[in-house]
Amino acid sequence: MTLLQALRTSSSEDELLTDLAGIIKDRTGADRCDLLLDDGAGGLVLRASTNSPEFVSRVRIGAGIGIAGSVRKSGNGIFVEEGADSHRLFARYPGIDDLPTEGLAALPFGTSGVCMLRKSKPWRGLNTVRVSEAVAEAAEALVAFRAIWDTASGADRLDALSEVSKTIAKSPYVEEILQLLVNLTARQFNYLVCTVRLLDETRQELVLRATQSMAPDYQRKRAIKLGESIAGRAIAEGRPIIVTDVQDEADYIGHDQAVQQGLRSMICVPLTIQDKPIGVMSCYSGDVREFEDDEIKALETLAKQAAVSIEHAKLQVRSTLMQEMHHRVKNNLQQIASLLRLQLRHSSYKSLEEAINDILARILAISSVHDLLSREDLDHVGIRSVAESLVAHQQHSLIKPDRHISFMVRGDDVRLSMTQATQVALLLNELIQNAVEHGFEVTEKGEVHVTVEYKDGEVALWVSNDGDQLPTGFDMSKQTTLGLQIVDNLSRGLGGKFTLENRLGWTVAEIKFQAIGLD
Repeated sequence: MTLLQALRTSSSEDELLTDLAGIIKDRTGADRCDLLLDDGAGGLVLRASTNSPEFVSRVRIGAGIGIAGSVRKSGNGIFVEEGADSHRLFARYPGIDDLPTEGLAALPFGTSGVCMLRKSKPWRGLNTVRVSEAVAEAAEALVAFRAIWDTASGADRLDALSEVSKTIAKSPYVEEILQLLVNLTARQFNYLVCTVRLLDETRQELVLRATQSMAPDYQRKRAIKLGESIAGRAIAEGRPIIVTDVQDEADYIGHDQAVQQGLRSMICVPLTIQDKPIGVMSCYSGDVREFEDDEIKALETLAKQAAVSIEHAKLQVRSTLMQEMHHRVKNNLQQIASLLRLQLRHSSYKSLEEAINDILARILAISSVHDLLSREDLDHVGIRSVAESLVAHQQHSLIKPDRHISFMVRGDDVRLSMTQATQVALLLNELIQNAVEHGFEVTEKGEVHVTVEYKDGEVALWVSNDGDQLPTGFDMSKQTTLGLQIVDNLSRGLGGKFTLENRLGWTVAEIKFQAIGLD
């Protein structure tokens, strides 16, 4: 489950907290996660637990007691890779702490509590940045959820919408802002479906970014060109466009889905900031009806506030990225140094030029991630975009003049955090290079396909070629080439699995791993 799914489906704060604890546990790799919130008397009360749900609301901790109390008092996180249950502040709570605790991360949970993450074995390579990000994002989700329920009970729907927009404008997470907006708008105005599409200026397309509809077909609706849609008209004309009945409207895209879901009247309201369009919000009723003047004005006000919230969130992300960039660059330089050390231990290169070209390709793979990040609106990178960038480099630098190799990149543009994206870029670089160099030593003409797929939190990558087959009896475990060692090591670092084999006349390299922090 993702944060957006939790916000969309939770019907109470207790249910949301339970989901958030599970999400944090999965994203950080912890064995257990407990969320303790203020009890109103200066202490903390257990509100969610992945390991001991029977103790929820029954365990209370006094002010300043134990590691949780210390974190709540100081506002600073505590990270212990090994021997946490011997820490001077560790306080054992029967039932919850019966299992051993070697690794531990305790962090403030927003301004209202503490998140306790535990591992039964030493927490080797504890990534404090990743853990902190996961906890902070979950805490923001709780703040936004509370904003909805606190304001939704108000009598004036416009005032409620305005108040929620102001509250969530403080969040740096665009996807959460959009999801909250469609959820609340649909609830307050009693719409059957509410969606937000954002403008991709490069492709001149409106891309679906949020909807409260649970229908899988609707959630997967394709991007639409500006010139072919009613939503595009709303942006072009800078005003709301109303369709009395989408089932009878010739210009409406998706009649079948409209009939299937019972969509009838629609209003499209452009999202603009300083007269610059950034997207559109579309609202659908389940019956044919008119949109009242005060309703239209309320939606226009909300759309303006939403646009400001989105731009504000983007600026906050950029600011955060600038603060963290030195840390990421340092990590990438260390990764390059490690690759150079590996390369020094391999003497199979025929020339210095060949060795330099290899390391240059790996540096460029990391560079492609940074380049894409600088052009995106969030600190996530599309893997298909990375693959396309790497393929372009390979086509211009590695193919021998007498070889005729065509490339195809297809599948989902899965957006990963920069950390995972950098590792995947190095993986793809090695696999594409291996396909070109070893798949066409004898064969002079063929194809290399790169395929990306995302399903149920798992990313699958395939790099295939129809050139030279692997030798009979090929055993991956006995391979000692540098490229395959790098791929195997990086795959393990992602917590994934790497296989290389012949399939139906193709040589297929396959990597599968769980995406971290994918909303």
